[in-house]
Amino acid sequence: MENSNPNRARDHLANERTFLAWVRTGVAIVVFGFAIGRFSLAMRQLTAFSGQAVQTVGASVWMGAGSIVAGVALVVAGLVRYRKTRTQLDAGTFEPAGFVMDLVTILTVVFGLVLAGYLIYTEKVLG
Repeated sequence: MENSNPNRARDHLANERTFLAWVRTGVAIVVFGFAIGRFSLAMRQLTAFSGQAVQTVGASVWMGAGSIVAGVALVVAGLVRYRKTRTQLDAGTFEPAGFVMDLVTILTVVFGLVLAGYLIYTEKVLG
């Protein structure tokens, strides 16, 4: 049996590396979300411990949880993309991802802008 694609192994290894990059990025976003949530709780405890009135907006915990969910969703999206690409490579019908990359970019930009807006808002309210 002749190998119709001499680059098959290289293509599949590249697909696996790409999937691992999705996982690494998803884990980083989950950890970032956890840090956002924990920072809010730590600031509340520090403020209460110092005897000051606790001034908190409370959105940090929700933003942290949202980031954790987004990180998990990113890993799942990476798995779906990996499996789809694997099937396409085996069939010789590979198509690059268009919409998925656009969606990830848009969601990342929106989350970044919301986070920046939240930081500015809390600085004005609490600062």
